Parts: sequence; C-alpha cells; structure tokens
Amino acid sequence: MTPRGTDWSLALLVTVGVATGLATWFAGSPQSAWVFAAHGALGTALALVLGWKLRRVWPRIAAPRRWDGRTGAGLGALTLVALALGSGYAWSTGLNAALGGMTLLGWHVLLGALLAALVLAHAGMRARRPRAVDLRSRRQLLVAGAVGAGAVAVWAVQRPVQRALRLPGARRRFTGSYDAGSFTANDFPVTSWVADHPRALDPAAYRLAVVGAVRRPRALALADIARGDELTATLDCTGGFHSTQRWRGVRLGRLLDEAGVRDGGGHVRVVSHTGYRWGFALADARDLLLATHVGDEPLSHGHGAPCRLVVPGHRGFQWVKWVTRVEVHEDPDVGAAASTVWSSLTAEGRGR
Repeated sequence: MTPRGTDWSLALLVTVGVATGLATWFAGSPQSAWVFAAHGALGTALALVLGWKLRRVWPRIAAPRRWDGRTGAGLGALTLVALALGSGYAWSTGLNAALGGMTLLGWHVLLGALLAALVLAHAGMRARRPRAVDLRSRRQLLVAGAVGAGAVAVWAVQRPVQRALRLPGARRRFTGSYDAGSFTANDFPVTSWVADHPRALDPAAYRLAVVGAVRRPRALALADIARGDELTATLDCTGGFHSTQRWRGVRLGRLLDEAGVRDGGGHVRVVSHTGYRWGFALADARDLLLATHVGDEPLSHGHGAPCRLVVPGHRGFQWVKWVTRVEVHEDPDVGAAASTVWSSLTAEGRGR
C-alpha cells in the first residue's frame, strides 16, 4: 500500500466509521443490526491499516533526532486513534467502567467525534490528491481485500471467542447495550437526553392534549389514558444499556381514532412537558403506546410519569417522557432533533 494510499484509506475509514456510529443511534430494530456490524468491522479495518502505517513510520518515531514540527501532531493523532479504538473494544468485551462521569461508550463517542474533526481539519489543510497508483494498482487492491476480509473475520469470531472465554461482552445485545433491570418495573436506569430535569407533574392536574389536524381535540386526564393496553418492549438507550419491560397504558391509535384525524394529517408529534419532541408517520404512530405503568407500578417521575411514549424497535431517546401533547400535522417534524438540545434550556426542562 502506497503512503498516500494509506493516508487516504485511514481518512476514509474514519469518515465511514463516524457515519455508521451516528447511524447506530437510530438503529434499534434487529433488521438494522448490520449497521452495528459494519461499525465494528470498520473499527478493525482502521486498526489494521493503522498498523500498516506504523510499520512505515516507526523508524522515524523511534529516533527523536529525526522528529520535526509534524511529529508531535502525528503522535497526538495516533494516541487519539488508539484511545478511540481501545475504548470501543473494551466496551464490547464487557469493561463497563466509568471515567470522569462517563462510561467507556460515552468516551468512545467523544473520542470518535474528536478524531473526525481532526481528520477533516488535516484533509482541508494538508491533503494531497490521490494518484492512479494509489487507487488502481494490483497491490493496492490485494491489500484492501485482505484488510476487508480480516476485519470481517475478526467481527465474525468475536462473539464465539467471548462466549468461550465467558466475557460479559458475549451477553450484550446486537446494539452493543447491556441488560439493566429487565422486568423489574421502575428499577432500571434513569436517563434523559442531554440534560432535561423537570419537576414532577401533578397527576391530579395532568392533562394530555390531542390536537392539530383532528376533528375532535381532546384534553385527557390520567385516568382516561390508563386503559390497560399492554406492550412488552425493550428500551435500548444510546448510553449503553437495554431493559425489557411490560408497559401498560393506551395505544396511540385509539386516541387518534377518537380524535378523528382529518384528511391530510399524515404525521404525529409527541411532545414532552420540557418541549422535547419526536415525530412519526401516522401509520407507524398508531402502533405505539402511551404508557402510564411499567410492570405493575405507576411510572416513576424519572421514567416519565405521568405518561411516556413506548416505541418498540427504536432507540431510547425517541421514547419521549413526560408527554403532555400529541399533535397531528400534515408534514414531518424537521425540528425534532434540535428539540433534544434546546428542551434542556427551557424553564420546564431545567425544572423551574
């Protein structure tokens, strides 16, 4: 592999690795398991190509007299890559340690983002265009094929090896998350996207508004929602845990039918007391559950009481908590992702 081909391969692998890493946040169903497999294989491919590059540059690194102004930056980048890959491998084998208030998975995400920013900056300032020999030579093709085959092979054998060694990583879900308090009612981890921390809502005064493109807007008390519809579903948090619970409340489709969706209404927004929200196509929203209970217990405040959304096959940040509004609209909600940040800045989100 040529030096320039090696550098461009590293840049490409980092870019695609970050892209698949971001995609894992939105992949919660078994049908999307390939996203996690691709991310893992890309990480191994990156490690292999990095080893190839180190073999070439190691004589210069090992001889301080040969260092120049770029050596420090190169060593820093090498350290960042090693930490990003190491944190991912450690998490996947079951090392669930917390450093500086963050899990290893959190550090893996942060280090990956920093690495992507570094690669982008380097490409903008110092990148040299690849040549034909860097892309189309027979040797280049063979090396790329070997790296790809090796990365896939490592991904394929990791779970069997972990099971043989009885490592905790063998028990993780396809998303990489570890079980935490399944079927224990409210006794599973409490998390909120970014920093939502609202005050508890008064169940007696609580009302759920069903509004927008509906013929009969509703304002439902908590008793009107706790109808006994049940759903067993797995909440899979991007923070690295999953918890399967039996949820009880009312199917969202029932409320929409009672309100009467008008012609043109094709999308549903589920809105939190904090301003946090997420949107769904009408056909998909009908199968979701607005839960008032988990197991045989009313939801605790930390888990979204009086009412939270249950979205099977989606990651936890789409399971909106402290739901106060269901809105029917004609168009998709393009601002939902932004609400996950600014909701923590509202007075309600800060608990004031």
